[in-house]
Formats: sequence, structure tokens, C-alpha cells
Amino acid sequence: MFLAVLYCLLWSFQISSAHFPRTCASVKNLMAKECCPPWTGDGSPCGQLSGRGSCQDILLSSAPSGPQFPFKGVDDRESWPSVFYNRTCQCSGNFMGFNCGNCKFGFGGSNCTEKRLLIRRNIFDLTVPEKNKFFAYLNLAKHTISPVYVIPTGTYGQMNNGSIPMFSNISVYDLFVWMHYYVSRDTLLGGSEIWRDIDFAHEAPGFLPWHRLFLLLWEQEIQELTGDENFTIPYWDWRDAENCDICTDEYLGGRHPENPNLLSPASFFSSWQIICSRSEDYNSRQTLCDGTPEGPLIRNPGNHDKTKTPRLPSSADVEFCLNLPQYESGSMDRTANFSFRNTLEGFANPLTGIADSSQSTMHNALHIYMNGTMSQVQGSANDPIFLLHHAFVDSIFEQWLRRHRPLLEVYPEANAPIGHNRESYMVPFIPLYRNGDFFISSKDLGYDYSYLQEPDPGFYRNYIEPYLEQATRIWPWLLGAAMVGAAVTAALVGLSSHLCCRKKRQLQEERQPLLMEKDDYHSLLYQSRL
Repeated sequence: MFLAVLYCLLWSFQISSAHFPRTCASVKNLMAKECCPPWTGDGSPCGQLSGRGSCQDILLSSAPSGPQFPFKGVDDRESWPSVFYNRTCQCSGNFMGFNCGNCKFGFGGSNCTEKRLLIRRNIFDLTVPEKNKFFAYLNLAKHTISPVYVIPTGTYGQMNNGSIPMFSNISVYDLFVWMHYYVSRDTLLGGSEIWRDIDFAHEAPGFLPWHRLFLLLWEQEIQELTGDENFTIPYWDWRDAENCDICTDEYLGGRHPENPNLLSPASFFSSWQIICSRSEDYNSRQTLCDGTPEGPLIRNPGNHDKTKTPRLPSSADVEFCLNLPQYESGSMDRTANFSFRNTLEGFANPLTGIADSSQSTMHNALHIYMNGTMSQVQGSANDPIFLLHHAFVDSIFEQWLRRHRPLLEVYPEANAPIGHNRESYMVPFIPLYRNGDFFISSKDLGYDYSYLQEPDPGFYRNYIEPYLEQATRIWPWLLGAAMVGAAVTAALVGLSSHLCCRKKRQLQEERQPLLMEKDDYHSLLYQSRL
């Protein structure tokens, strides 16, 4: 009942943000290759009259890519977003967004001057109302059509170079599912030809920055959709897990009693329909996923290929990754050795750091373990576990950044696989973001993780420091008092010993009855105590 009521209350908020702005999907914009929508605050393109930004030419990096993709001019994602647009809004100061109408991550307020730091928490630390609210937000996003963004259902060539726009509506949640599909889909070469060895968000340096941005934008969507500006994605700490402890009806959905591949009817997500899961069908038809529902969520955790993924990651595996000093190495792809990124992503052995194509470990292990929708790269974001899993992966990335404190130059400037160089714009985001923009601490992006939080320096300064200063001033007096106390104690001990010995000699010299009188007994007891 709580979820239904909250869903109804939130239905009226319909705001979205990511990928192709609806206002830039017209023939006029596509033919002009310009996406500079007006900011609603003053009606000028990019909010220029208010100093928020201006419409400018896109400057693309000229750094060479690696040899993994031997083609040029065959994929709309090359030199993103130049196939579709060559002019977009360039925002000033702390402003951000496709029309400079939002604030940069970590800032808020009407003028984007207020610093913010939100905390992502373990899902098991959420109260029941907090957990239910999170699930209600997910369901709202799943069933709310984005009024701001659309998805392309054909390539630029199929659109006749923009003269025949091919776009479709999509829900806020499925917009992000589609983006994850689009960034990792195969290249359509025409006829029946495809190229599989390409991915703008995986198997290369951009894996961690891309998913970091993906989560931040998704978080921002929910904040705007619900009006809950303090919303954060919870994480699932899967270290040393023996099974999927979030795969219950209380959390992300238990197993169906009659079909182990489906979610329990009592699960909040059992009625969800997935999209973008039929990559072979799209390839054979040389078309893109259009967001059409393709069936229920599939998940059968633990019944996977155990020869490839014998176990879930351990705390020792994570620690080994964190101790690897190199972010990237060698060919900077899934064959890289001693690469923190490649080891965390799961293409290298977490005990040695050596690339091993026969095993799926770390991040990859969780996807394989789920044995269903989440196990296929292009459609994996359909499963809400994806969000919790990648939030924890991002926290490991954050630990590495804090431990090694790398300069921006550590992120490869050139020769990484296509789309993964430091200055490359990340596919398929509009507004534009570079890979290197997110090779920084999460605190600089306005968020932290509950288990990584450091003690509040204000608490030390306001409560601990005054006592330490006072102790510094009076310590000579404390030391003197201690010395006097020690001397008095020694004197009392000496006096007690002398009296006891003297009494003992007296008792030995005198003949005492077997039983002492009551008064004598108390006298002796008193002396002994003394």
C-alpha cells in the first residue's frame, strides 16, 4: 500500500536527463548539426543571457586510438557526437546540462553555489521505509515516459543523414538501459557484416569513469523525478558472499517457486519487462534496439558456469586489486596485465593480476553469477541489481584513487581502444563529458560511501582539541601530584609492613589460647587491614 500511494504521489513529476534531448531531435537540428536548446530561465540558448553558457563548436581530441578497431567512418559513435552534432552548449562555472539548466555534480542552489556531499549507503543499512521508498522510485522511473529525452531507433545513415528523424519515446529507467546497450553494441557494417570487438564503456580504461558518470546521471534523474534532492543509490557489498543475499522478495526479488529462471510473483520487480536484450536479432536486421518490451527479467543466481566463475569475489581479492599501483598497462584492453582496471573489471586473475580469458572474476563474476538478464552485457542494466553492484564497484575505484592519489596524467591520453582516451567524449551522453573528468575523487563530485567516510574533522576540532590543550597546560601539575601520591603510598606500605612484622613477633613470644577473644580478633584484623 505504501508503494502504491507513493507511486501515485510522485507520478506528476516528469523530468529526465541523459542522451538525445527531444528539442534536438528535429530535422532542423540534425541538418544543422546543432544542439543548443534554450534555458527556460531566460529563454536564450544555453542560458547565455544569464551567463550560464553559450553555443560553441565541439573540439574533438586528435589523440590516436589503439589498433582494436580497424575501421573509420562506419560507426555513429566514432568521435562522439560529431556524426549528429558539431555545436552544443558549453556551460560556465558550476552550471551543467544540455541547456546549462542544471548544476555540476556536488553543487546545488538556484545559482549552483552551494556545495553538497551525499552519502551512498549499504542497502542492508536502510530502514524498511527507506528501502520501500527506493523501490517505489525505481518503479516510478520504470513507468514514467521521459518528457525531455528520446532514443534513436536508426543509425544516422538510416535517417538519411538527419532528413528523416527516427526517434522514440522511452521511460526514465529504460533510457539508461538503452544507453548501456548503445555504448556496448556491435558495429553494423552493412549487409550481414558486424564487428564485435568494440565497446565504448568496457574492456578498456573508460570502464570505471563511464559507469561512474552513468550512476551520477541516474541518481540525478531520480532526484529530479521525485523531488528528493538527497536521494542516493544504495550499494551491495558482495565481498565474501556465499550467495545472493539481496535476491529475496524483501529486497531485489526471490526465486519463482515453479520456474527458477523467473522472479517470485511476490517480488516488486516480477512484472517488469526488459528491453535491448536481443543483440543477435538487431545484428541480423542491421538495426538498433527501439525500446520494445522483450519479456520478463531473467535471473537464476548460482546456477551458472562454475568452471568460468567458481566463486564470488573475496575481501582478499579486493585488497589485491587495491594494491595494484598501475591503473592501466600494456594494450589497455582485456589482455592487460597488472592493471587495476582490468583486474577489477574481471579479465585478470585477482590473485596474480595476469589476464586470463578462461575466467570471469571480480566485477564480471557478479554478472555471470546472476545467470540471466544481467549476464548479457548489452541488456544487463535491465536488472536493478546492476545499480547496486556498480555502486560497490565504484566504491572500490574510489578506494584506489584515495590510496594511490594518481595525477590526471595517469589516465591514458592516447592509444587506448576507441572512445577510451582521456580527452574522448563519453558515448552516448549529451551534454558532453570526457573520460578524464571522472578520474577524480567522488568527494569532488559531491558524494561519498558510508563505509569510506573519514572522521569528521569538525568533531575533533570542537570536542577533542580543547581537552588536549587543557591537558597540555596542566600536565606538570598532574605529574607532580602523581609523584606525591606515589611517595605517600610507599610510606603507607612501609608503615603497614613494619606494624605487621612487629605484631607477628609479639604473637610468637606470647602464649595465646587457641581461640582469641572477640575484641582481640577485631584488633588484629584492624591492624592487618591497616
